[in-house]
Amino acid sequence: MIYRAAATLAGAALRAAVPLAGVALRERLVLDALPLPVEGGIWVHGASVGELNSAHAVIEALAAERPLLVTANTETGRAVAQGWGLPARLAPLDVPGAVARFLDAARPALMLTVENEIWPNRAAFARRRGIAQAMIGARMSERSARRWGRARGLIGPVLEGLDLLSAQDKGTEVRLRALGLPEGAIAPRLNLKLLGPAAIRPPQDAPGRDRVWLAASTHEGEEAPILAAHASLLARFPGLRLILAPRHPRRAEEVARLIAAQGFEVARLGDRGIAEAGEPPVLLVDRLGVMAEAYRAAGTCLTGGSLSDRGGHTPWEPAAWRCALLHGPHVANFSADYALLGAQGAARQVRADTLGGELAAILSDPPRRHAIGQAARRALDAAAPDPADLVARLLALAPPA
Repeated sequence: MIYRAAATLAGAALRAAVPLAGVALRERLVLDALPLPVEGGIWVHGASVGELNSAHAVIEALAAERPLLVTANTETGRAVAQGWGLPARLAPLDVPGAVARFLDAARPALMLTVENEIWPNRAAFARRRGIAQAMIGARMSERSARRWGRARGLIGPVLEGLDLLSAQDKGTEVRLRALGLPEGAIAPRLNLKLLGPAAIRPPQDAPGRDRVWLAASTHEGEEAPILAAHASLLARFPGLRLILAPRHPRRAEEVARLIAAQGFEVARLGDRGIAEAGEPPVLLVDRLGVMAEAYRAAGTCLTGGSLSDRGGHTPWEPAAWRCALLHGPHVANFSADYALLGAQGAARQVRADTLGGELAAILSDPPRRHAIGQAARRALDAAAPDPADLVARLLALAPPA
């Protein structure tokens, strides 16, 4: 009740600010052209690009069978869905007026949420209208579960109203059950982040791939030891190349200064493709949208966010491209994934001070590099789920109009 009252006041204040805030706020308050109706169809919501991309295979399968409307919290997420040829718009803010206007216009039979979006008003209004509710790819850390445990009045009704939930891992499932998820709503676990990588079919290795390594999605504090390791290896491995791809391209200037400080000429990708950038000792990736090219070019990949304590990033994209995988000790966000890969000889843990040694061992033994990369791909293929059963259960929640 307190949340709804606060949300109502916030909605009124935001509506008053619309003339100054512009088009995006109008869309999120559903004061623009109303959503397309999807009578008997499905409303799919994902926070942004990553969430929607992870569920792309499921979304495509649902769209082939039912009318479908996609929403996102960001304009880039909306653009991704529109690029798939699907009707898409910014999601309604969780204020009563916006949610009511959206549902009255869209009239979905099923509200499907990807990953971790918990919106009390959205869930309550859907329940009142008899709209089925489902969540796929759900993930909740122990830390988030503790926080939500102090707000059971908010999360409890949301979970109790779910007709289906598919978690990414067993820990998430256990935590959500403790917070109020009904036993009958639990569907088989499905790691959505494996679906996209598993669909990748890489070509044969290009000549010279063994002498290129990639530091992917790096964060502050990681580039300096990466560059130092690369510099130490060049005398032993002439022609060795490093593709350095910071997680956030806005840090490109900062990373360029680190490259220059290590004595390398700064070569930035700019508008070129990876293959068109020549063969500089260090290539700085300063824009988005080229990671597939980077994985294709590099035989070995260090996943960033793991040398510094950022929780790590997914190993499955480089695994799809048969990269030999290296990672630091900080992989809490994907601990089960890295444990699986490590157990199958598909990934090696390093520290900043051991990175150079592990790289040297891989670079000096190309057959070993190939074997590690092949093991990573086999692990992906074995772990990748088949979404057909989940799709069928979701369609059953949205019978044709």
